[in-house]
Amino acid sequence: MSSETVKEDCLAWAVRDPSGVLSPYKFARRAVGKDDVSLKITHCGVCHADVWSRNQHGDSKHPLVPGHEIVGIVKEVGSNVSHIKVGDHVGVGTYVNSCRECEYCNDGEEVYCLKGLVLTFNDIDADGTVTKGGYSSYIVVHERYCFKIPDGYPVALAAPLLCAGITVYSPMIRHKMNQPGKSLGVIGLGGLGHMAVKFGKAFGLKVTVLSTSISKKEEALSVLGADNFVVSSDEEQMKALTKSLDFIVDTASGDHPFDAYLSLLKTAGVFILVGFPSEIKFSPASLVVGMKTMSGSIAGGTKITQEMLEFCAAHKVYPKIEVIPIQYINEALERLIKRDVKYRFVIDIENSLN
Repeated sequence: MSSETVKEDCLAWAVRDPSGVLSPYKFARRAVGKDDVSLKITHCGVCHADVWSRNQHGDSKHPLVPGHEIVGIVKEVGSNVSHIKVGDHVGVGTYVNSCRECEYCNDGEEVYCLKGLVLTFNDIDADGTVTKGGYSSYIVVHERYCFKIPDGYPVALAAPLLCAGITVYSPMIRHKMNQPGKSLGVIGLGGLGHMAVKFGKAFGLKVTVLSTSISKKEEALSVLGADNFVVSSDEEQMKALTKSLDFIVDTASGDHPFDAYLSLLKTAGVFILVGFPSEIKFSPASLVVGMKTMSGSIAGGTKITQEMLEFCAAHKVYPKIEVIPIQYINEALERLIKRDVKYRFVIDIENSLN
C-alpha cells in the first residue's frame, strides 16, 4: 500500500504502554468502503471499560485508543449505505462488527454473535487490524453498527446511552420491566445505576435505590427522582423491604453479598446482574424458594439500541453528565476509579481534540 493511500490524519489520545497514561497520538483509519459510514466524532462518553486500557486484563494492544460511547456527524457514506446520510447525527456503541449471519445477528442481537462480535477498541477486526475507539477525531464503521440520534436530542447526552444506557435498558425490556406500578430496586448509583433509575421512572415503576453510601440519598431522591432510598448495610432498612420488589437491577461491580438482595424480591421476582463482581455466591434457597430468576446481560443488539434512543427522545430521558476536554482524561479516569463523577464523563472531542 503506497504512502499516498494511508494518511495518518486521525487525531487521538492513546495508551502506549502498561502505565495506562493517555497522550496525543496520530494514526490512519481505513478508507470508507461501500457499506461504511465515516463520522466526525463530537463527543465520547468515558466508561469503566476505558479503565481496562490500563492493561488490567493483560490484553492491551498498544497503542490503544479507548472509547465506545461515540456520537458524531456523518461526513461520508459508502455507495451501498441506505439509511444514513451525510449530516446525520449518529452514535456508535460497544461493537463495530459481527458475523451478520448467525441466529443472534439475524435477530438484531449482534452483541451475542455466535462467532464473536468485534469490540470498538482493542479488538481485532475482520481485516486483521486493531480497532481504535472514540477518543479520536473520526471513525469509520459499517452502517449496521451506527445508530441515528433522534432530531432534537442533545448529542452530548446521547453518548452515555450507547453503553451505560443500553446495558440496563436491554434487560429491563427483555424481562418486561416496563409495567407501570411495579416496583424496582437499583443496586449502585453510578453511570449504569442512574440510568436504571431514570428508565424505571420513565416506565412508571416505583424505584428504590439500594446503596452503601448515605451521602447519595438526597441526589437519588431529589435529582434522579427515586421514590425510596435504602442503605443496604442497614439490616433494619433491608428487613423492612423483604419481599417488596418485583425487579432488581444490580449495577455494582465490587464484591457484595447476594442473599440479602434476593430476599427483597417478591415471588417470581427477577434479579438482573449487569456488573462484574469477582464472584457470585448465594444460597440456592434464595433462588429456589420464591421461584425467582437471576439473569445476566451485556449491552444490547442494534435493534433495541435504536429503540432505546427513540424512547429516550420521546420521554426526555437524559443522562446526567460532566463534560470534559480530552486533556483532562487521565484525571477523569482516576476520578472514575474513585467513583467521583455524577454520573458520566463525556469528552468534548470536537472542541478539545485538535
